[in-house]
Amino acid sequence: MVSEGRGQSLYVFQDWKNNKGNFKSRIIMLLYRISSLIYRYRILRFIFFWYLLLYKFALGWLMNIGINSSAVIGKGLRIQYGFGTVIGSNTVIGKNCNIRQLTNISAKMKENGSYGRAPRIGDNVDIGISVVILGDVNIGNNVTIGAGSLITKDVEDNCVMVGSTATVLKRKYIISVEGA
Repeated sequence: MVSEGRGQSLYVFQDWKNNKGNFKSRIIMLLYRISSLIYRYRILRFIFFWYLLLYKFALGWLMNIGINSSAVIGKGLRIQYGFGTVIGSNTVIGKNCNIRQLTNISAKMKENGSYGRAPRIGDNVDIGISVVILGDVNIGNNVTIGAGSLITKDVEDNCVMVGSTATVLKRKYIISVEGA
């Protein structure tokens, strides 16, 4: 899973490669990577506050997608179409994940108005259309989440999740061959 620290790299080339043929997604990821770099350092936030404002405008109003600058996203995120997708603050997404349109990944609001911990998503996760991942949730590696699912509890590695308040449909097994 992606480290939550400052060691995050820009990963522009991996994003560019994974979003081949989708110019909108390439631009979204490029703008996000720049805003994430600026957001990580207080001095850059002060100097380039105008970029963060333009970033919010460009993504929110022009492209109808919201990726918070404080989200930590691993290399190679693939956004398929992306219309109406929201990735909330402090969300952690692993490498080589796939997100489709109308997906919301964010923290739950507590009764006192503060927000809880954001979701943490592992590597190679495939998220379907109109999925909601809400709250302090850990999603393992190699997970597939079906369209229209609601995830509010932790998900183990190698699972296929479906339904409103998603349940495990099946477990995926990966067979590795020694020396291959």
